[in-house]
This record gives sequence, structure tokens and C-alpha cells, in this order.
Amino acid sequence: MLALAACQSTPPPDTAPPAPAPLPGPPPSGAAVLDSSVIITPPDSKVPKKYAAFSGVWTGLWDGMYEGKLAVRTVATNGKTTVTYAWGTLADNKPGTADGQGRVAGSTLKLDRFANGADATFTLQGDGTLAGTYALSGVTYTGVFSKR
Repeated sequence: MLALAACQSTPPPDTAPPAPAPLPGPPPSGAAVLDSSVIITPPDSKVPKKYAAFSGVWTGLWDGMYEGKLAVRTVATNGKTTVTYAWGTLADNKPGTADGQGRVAGSTLKLDRFANGADATFTLQGDGTLAGTYALSGVTYTGVFSKR
């Protein structure tokens, strides 16, 4: 007589794929938003490294609470730059963007005055961040910006 023993196997490990990450929602109200059409043109190899270091998108907070984003779109061999600056709610100013120009001298990028009368400068620090100042209507804000 032949007896069959039942075989019991271990069930396969859970092979279900992980749940997809949720899609990002709209930016929070009052956030600084750079339009997706902002293009960063890598500096030419002839641009001094101390100028080229400013190229890219930088994000930070003014006085630890007001969001700002600086896109240094182009950097020329003479230090001239083109930029797009985006700000979140800042005092009485609603979020917005402005295109502009500036110039790197030494380790500091000084932007031309914005249409709203604001002056902004960004100094490259040894740790690769930018220390910024933004002066508007007699008030000066300071912040640290990191490259994204």
C-alpha cells in the first residue's frame, strides 16, 4: 500500500510592489515658485570658476521665515549674470517672480535693483551656500541659500 504524505510549503514572501508616492500637490499659499520655463545655461568653460559657482537654482529663507528662490540662468566671463528671482509672501508683497541682471565681483553677486525698489546681494560662503541680503522699503532681510 502506498501512502502519500502531504507537503506543506512556505508561502512566497510578500512580493506586492510598494505603493507609489503621492503626487505633489500645489505649492502652499505664499510659497516662492519658479516657473518650469526657467532654464539654467551651464557656464562656458572660459567663465572663471569663482563666477561659474553661482550658476543654478538656490533656495532659502529670509529671516528664517520668508521663502526666496534665485535662478542664476547665465554667467558670462566678465561676471555678468541673468537671473530670475521668485519670492513668497514677504511683508506686504504677494508671491511673484522677476527677471533681472547682476554682476559677480569677487565672491558677491549684486543684482540690479528690482522694479519694486528692492536691492539684493548674495555672497558665496566657504560651505557652498549663499549669504543673502534683501533690502526693501527701509527693511533689510538676511538669509542663507542652498543650491538645489
